[in-house]
Amino acid sequence: MSSFVLTLYVTGHTPRATRAIENLRRMCRDDLSENYQVVVIDVLEQPQLAEDEKILATPTLIKSLPPPLRRVIGDLSEKEKVLLGLDLKAPAEA
Repeated sequence: MSSFVLTLYVTGHTPRATRAIENLRRMCRDDLSENYQVVVIDVLEQPQLAEDEKILATPTLIKSLPPPLRRVIGDLSEKEKVLLGLDLKAPAEA
């Protein structure tokens, strides 16, 4: 099985950013086993990376591997919708 590459773009250390990071870590631990790589990018510290990916809102989560590329915007609190949006869970499983 392919491993998942997930990149989370946040703005600073806000409660919303912290919540998104915690939700993502929990989701990865519970649903992806150890088969994932997570990168958290603070757009205040690395604005060029956000510009390169055309990030318009934060938090934004991008699943770059396996294809297809998927994006989810928000604090990732609705786990089932996030898994569906990232194409990590089939609609029948939801």
